[in-house]
Amino acid sequence: LHLLEPAAPRGLRLPIDFFFRSLAQDQRERAVGIVLSGTGSDGTLGLRAIKGEGGMAMAQSPDTTEFDGMPRSAIATGLVDYILPPAAMPAQLIAYATHALGTALQPVTSAAPQAESALKKIHILLRAQTGHEFSQYKPSTIARRIERRMAVNQIAALDSYVKYMQQNPAEVEALFRDLLIGVTNFFRDPEAFRVLEQQAIPKLFANKPANAPLRVWVAGCSTGEEAYSLAILLVEHMEALKQSHTIQIFASDIDSQALATARAGHYPASIAADVTPERLARFFTAEPESGAYRIHKGLRDLLVFSEQDVIKDPPFSKLALVSCRNLLIYLGAELQKKLMPLFHYALNPGGMLFLGTSESVGEFGELFAAVDRSAKVYQRKGGTPGLLRAGLSGFQPALEAACPRSAPKTAFPVKLPLRELTEQALLQQVVPVGALVNSRGDILYLHGRTGLYLELPPGQTGVHNILKMAREGLLPELTTTLRKAAGLKAVVRCPGVRVKTNSHFTSVDLTVHPVPVGLTGAEPGPEAALQEETLYLVLFEEAPAAPAQVPPAAAPADGTGPRIAELERELRAKAEYIQSTHEELQSSTEELKSANEEMQSVNEELQSTNEELETTKEEMQSVNEELATVNAELQTKVADLSRTNADMNNLLAGTGIGTVFVDHQLRILRFSPTVSALINLIPTDVGRPVGHLVSNLVGYDRLVADAQAVLDSLIPRELEVQTRLGAWFLLRIRPYRTQDNVIEGVVLTFTEITELKKTQAALRETEGLRRLAVVLRDAHDAITVQDLEGRILAWNPGAERLYGWSEAEALTMNIRDRIPQALRGQTLARLARLSRAETLEPYRTQRLAKDGRTVDVWLTATALLKTDGAIYAVATTERGVGLDNQAAVAPEHA
Repeated sequence: LHLLEPAAPRGLRLPIDFFFRSLAQDQRERAVGIVLSGTGSDGTLGLRAIKGEGGMAMAQSPDTTEFDGMPRSAIATGLVDYILPPAAMPAQLIAYATHALGTALQPVTSAAPQAESALKKIHILLRAQTGHEFSQYKPSTIARRIERRMAVNQIAALDSYVKYMQQNPAEVEALFRDLLIGVTNFFRDPEAFRVLEQQAIPKLFANKPANAPLRVWVAGCSTGEEAYSLAILLVEHMEALKQSHTIQIFASDIDSQALATARAGHYPASIAADVTPERLARFFTAEPESGAYRIHKGLRDLLVFSEQDVIKDPPFSKLALVSCRNLLIYLGAELQKKLMPLFHYALNPGGMLFLGTSESVGEFGELFAAVDRSAKVYQRKGGTPGLLRAGLSGFQPALEAACPRSAPKTAFPVKLPLRELTEQALLQQVVPVGALVNSRGDILYLHGRTGLYLELPPGQTGVHNILKMAREGLLPELTTTLRKAAGLKAVVRCPGVRVKTNSHFTSVDLTVHPVPVGLTGAEPGPEAALQEETLYLVLFEEAPAAPAQVPPAAAPADGTGPRIAELERELRAKAEYIQSTHEELQSSTEELKSANEEMQSVNEELQSTNEELETTKEEMQSVNEELATVNAELQTKVADLSRTNADMNNLLAGTGIGTVFVDHQLRILRFSPTVSALINLIPTDVGRPVGHLVSNLVGYDRLVADAQAVLDSLIPRELEVQTRLGAWFLLRIRPYRTQDNVIEGVVLTFTEITELKKTQAALRETEGLRRLAVVLRDAHDAITVQDLEGRILAWNPGAERLYGWSEAEALTMNIRDRIPQALRGQTLARLARLSRAETLEPYRTQRLAKDGRTVDVWLTATALLKTDGAIYAVATTERGVGLDNQAAVAPEHA
């Protein structure tokens, strides 16, 4: 049960292949998969696993779902048996369970003749529609798949299912697809792959020159996980050796849908349970939108996936490794015996064979040596030619049919075991003369004196053929007898054959015995490198003399009667020979017609393929033109980007504004040259955290904290900072926004404001002087400033009103010019006290005016100090005393 509804509890949202792995073996055999609505594709592998064990898959109809991603994905795999709305699922599930688990279903494995006949019809239907032969597969596997299809279609009797298949070709295709269901995953049986990685793969690369090709064949690759697993191991070992080799991996299967999945290289997120995180990151690309993984293109380019039937199609050759895992367990013993020599032929000397954990090389221990028996890793041995050719004969067309006797063959030397075979057969027949030949008549061994019946033909000698060596009178009967024996596979006798020996005719009894090679039980030698499995023993035995008979009264007097009878017998033999030849000619004609039709069909397929290739070529040309256009646009974009980058660099360098770009982790991405005077930056600092760098700023150590605060709040900050050299800069920290308004860091800018700070200080000082000038101008009292020698430095309008001198006149005068003669000594003494920074209280005194009169004033004197505390001038504030109070004014000395 696979629940992917958004409302389902999170704990139930499990990929179906994980769920399947949790089942016990007895549960897997009758597992039922139900796919409800959801949004993923993780269940595909699990569906294949359940179907591989004979289970049933049911999907919710997409038009009844809120999220139809999972049902559509499951339906697209072709692995779903029922597409139903949820309301119809329970009834269908109960009906399936009744047929699948109940007792009403007729067992397919029944040994009854009726069941065997039905199975043969099913095999014929499969072969006729799909072109693949399943009769030699394991009966239990075939039976389980047929029973599953019968349960899906709710058919109880096997004969009824055969009729259903005859009426519905789609059911034949459905059964074919069920037979192809395979269960696989990455690095299946990890211990076996570990042995392969550590013991077998290093031997494949040993003593192999650089850039040498390494060819691998994965037979029965299914959806490709095993092929990609081997590719990962080979690439990892090649990288560890730091060598370069051309790796070619041929992955074949007869399931076109599984090959389509393998070619796409798109697998669900559940493969993380079988692939390490390091390999996921190295060889896969995660697709966040679908939660799946895709094989890297570099690894995908190492593999070639092809639709191939390992049972009948020619194998790949010159291979370093053949991986055929969990395929032999579905095949019968005869097919397994043919596959082992085939793999031996395909492998290079020392090549490796990798089988499934439940498989072995069986009786072919002379062809393969075990590297690790538990992991089922074997290494190719030299092998025996007879076994190799015997295994390959089932996969290659007969040479005689393709090119009859086009290539001469060298006669086999007379040695064991063919000699023993011939002698044993002759001893059984107790005859002195005979010849062992194959179905073409090539002589393999002669026994006894055969010169009375056979002679060498004129011309070049090559393979000695018994038909070419037959003496006069023997050829027609010998040809007919050989063909009858080959067709009937039984002993054929032809008595009384007249053979011309020298100057007279000899009557010979001719007998042909089929001799199967397996009768001897001996180890085949090099002579066994034949394509035929049956040889023929031709025996020549001189016929006993016929008893003398009295000629009939009606016989001609001239003695021609026996001659006429002999001629009639020879004529009948000739007629039989011609008839046999005519029948063989008709058979050959029919075969040629069939071959011609097949060639026409192949020609049509080739023409169709050629048209597809032309279409593909046009599409590739169109794609190439599009790529050229895209490349030109890309080059233009690159040129524009380079120009823009140069403009930005010049802008940053020309503005004199120090700029630093940092990311979310406050690592430096880029900086302008100006900022190097503030923060000790060099080009290699790109990527380092900004907090690790040494700053030349005085009294400011919150750069990292302020930048992080701007990242958190997205509120820009501005503050003034000062360097150790006294320069002032305005620091701005702002978020870095992309064109899509995405925050990807912050930007730090340093703008120099040293001159601005100086101007501000000057403005503040000027403002103070301006305020002081206003006070001096608007004050009613007389305010003056004189240096320590008495020279007047400042003179305000109040002084002009009180004393009558203008400012220009006063600035040329000395304080002595304004003090009456009698008061000069005391006034200078007071100035001396001020120069010693003593404090004086306001006092009353007298000053002279421009018109000569004496003015009584209250005077306040203040010493003006430098920054070092020294007095440089004296400021006085003088206020006149009214005339009505002059009498009360005491003289200064009082």
